[in-house]
Amino acid sequence: MGATAIAIPYVVFVWWFSTGAVLALVGLAARHPAAFKWGTAAAFVAALSGVAVSSQAAEDSSAYCAFTCAILLWGTVEMSLLAGWITGPRPEPCPRDCTPASRVGFALQAIAYHELALIVTAGLVFAVTSGAPNRLSWWTFAALLVLRQSAKINLFLGVRTLNDELLPQQVRFMRSYFAKKSINLLFPFSIGAATAATALVAAAALGAKSSFDGVALSLLASLIALGLLEHGFMALPMPVINLWRWSAPAEPAMAAVPVPVPVTPLVRPVLAVVPPAPQAQRPMSAQKTAAAMARQRLEEQFRQAYRQACADAQAQTMTGLAAVSVTSPVDPNTTAQGGVP
Repeated sequence: MGATAIAIPYVVFVWWFSTGAVLALVGLAARHPAAFKWGTAAAFVAALSGVAVSSQAAEDSSAYCAFTCAILLWGTVEMSLLAGWITGPRPEPCPRDCTPASRVGFALQAIAYHELALIVTAGLVFAVTSGAPNRLSWWTFAALLVLRQSAKINLFLGVRTLNDELLPQQVRFMRSYFAKKSINLLFPFSIGAATAATALVAAAALGAKSSFDGVALSLLASLIALGLLEHGFMALPMPVINLWRWSAPAEPAMAAVPVPVPVTPLVRPVLAVVPPAPQAQRPMSAQKTAAAMARQRLEEQFRQAYRQACADAQAQTMTGLAAVSVTSPVDPNTTAQGGVP
């Protein structure tokens, strides 16, 4: 009974913490991609091995181990998508002018390899648990696969709140495939199916004949209920990403772009006669005025010197002409001694 009682809080904690841990690790993977790729691959192998080992025992502890290994296995595959390692043949934004049918094709091309990786991983889990007494790993992974596909399709068709602000930079192109609408036709069926599945599995957990079945079904019912809650988040009028805000890597600070501040024009008094010059233009206006005055003085001095030179030249010309007209002419018959021959 004690193992069953802690099933719900355990699933809630694993759901909340594993989501944030994947986002945090993806942020660190951008700095050390090679190391994190090898680490993710090692975690995948370890989780699959844990699934295989835990499936051989039908005990309460084995149920928790199988559930945790399935969550870890799912997390490694999701990390490969969010880190941009396994996406699709066309990991690019959706063209704006495409038709609805083309939009479906572009969406499939964007994440086709990732979807294939999920299907292959589900096949591996099914294979290693086939015929085993503890198949909780398979049912956990299958529930995650169905719930996630339902969420993706609803995001594609359009929901009220996308909650996509925490998507890493490597897969921001996926936001172009999300649509924002009040509701789509699939959403009520998704809610109804998840509600029915939660109720059926919870009822089976309450009527379980063994402690192991009670624990396993309680873990599975809690997980499906959280998937239903995630669908409900899409219909809320407000985002819920603050639940995992702690895991978001700090984005590099961008250089501050100077914003032009509008200059309020000076208000001229009603009785003012001369408008005041703007503060920023006074030094430049004073310099221009001083240069203009100096130039004007030089031009005036040049004009005065030119006029004076012209006047002096004219006076000298007039004096020479007057002197020539007053002097008596020389008699050609006069000798050098002034006598007449």
